Amino acid sequence: MKKLKNKVAAVYGDGNIGCAIAKVFASEGAKVFLAGRTTSKLEKIAAEIISEGGDIEITQVDALNEPAVEKHMREIVKKAGKLDISFNAIGLPMKGIQGSPLTETSLESFSLPITTYTQSHFITSKAAAQQMMKQGNGVIIMHTPNASRISPPFVGGMVPAWAAMEALCRSLSVECGPQGVRAVCLLTTGIPETSLIDEVWDIHGKAHGITFEQFHSVMEGATHRKKLTTLAELTNAAVFAASDDGSGISGTILNLTSGMIVY
Repeated sequence: MKKLKNKVAAVYGDGNIGCAIAKVFASEGAKVFLAGRTTSKLEKIAAEIISEGGDIEITQVDALNEPAVEKHMREIVKKAGKLDISFNAIGLPMKGIQGSPLTETSLESFSLPITTYTQSHFITSKAAAQQMMKQGNGVIIMHTPNASRISPPFVGGMVPAWAAMEALCRSLSVECGPQGVRAVCLLTTGIPETSLIDEVWDIHGKAHGITFEQFHSVMEGATHRKKLTTLAELTNAAVFAASDDGSGISGTILNLTSGMIVY
């Protein structure tokens, strides 16, 4: 039996992770409403999902536009009758944000990821939680990389941005939990299959005075199994967290870092 049968999911972000989440949610039986800023990306993943028998609708939405997100949520509920899952997978290009010491980082570069990530996740989570509380159930899922916990150098405002998302997850859980709403963070290493990782690893390799390959090796070596989190591991964990099997998980982090972070 499909793990998300009869579930309705809103996914924000048309990058590698957002599209992968939409695809696996649909394959597990969910009705997926995927929103992003680039129509061509949305259309491409929608065609793939439909060709495999999945159920998906796409909409061009800026996840930093609160009225647009609220409208999108209302349209989902109007069409599907409910909202079971919300997953925000927005991202930013890291050039100019990562790769420099804090003492050489501009206020604008430091603040950009903090305001972008916190505002977008607040907007989508708030809109989802309002509907989920009315119906008495639902789950809000976020994704944060290992930097939120180990604070490596040269990551700029991304460390407080990701840490703030984890704090938001806890706050949503404690406030909305009595009304049946869960909030879960998925914590990973860098994910090799995502296009952004090439950019980030190159930036950090240069910042540390080593090659891309050397930096990648250092990151792998920091895990217990000497292997970084895969995209499939992230999407499988998202399915579990979103399913009824994960009903006891809320206000916490699913640690998928393979031992890079131990707590």
